[in-house]
Amino acid sequence: MAEKWKDRLTDQLCKATLSLETVDDVYRFLEDIATIGEIRALAQRLEVAKLLSEGFTYPQIAQQTGASTATISRVKKFLEYGADGYKLVLERMKKKG
Repeated sequence: MAEKWKDRLTDQLCKATLSLETVDDVYRFLEDIATIGEIRALAQRLEVAKLLSEGFTYPQIAQQTGASTATISRVKKFLEYGADGYKLVLERMKKKG
């Protein structure tokens, strides 16, 4: 899984993320820790994963999200062969509505 990049600092980042309680808390943290471009890229990848899991085609996803086919392909690869992080988040988001 994350063994290649897991260390004290990444543990700290994960724990910091878990400490956030509201959407506003997350916005504030993201704004301080990442650039707007990085945040938007992460948000775009999550939307691509959502659309792929719903059966949308590459052209439909590219049109809706502005993502390149390379990004869509990369996300699809992680949906199929990754650590199941996208699947976990998407399932939990569905449950919360």
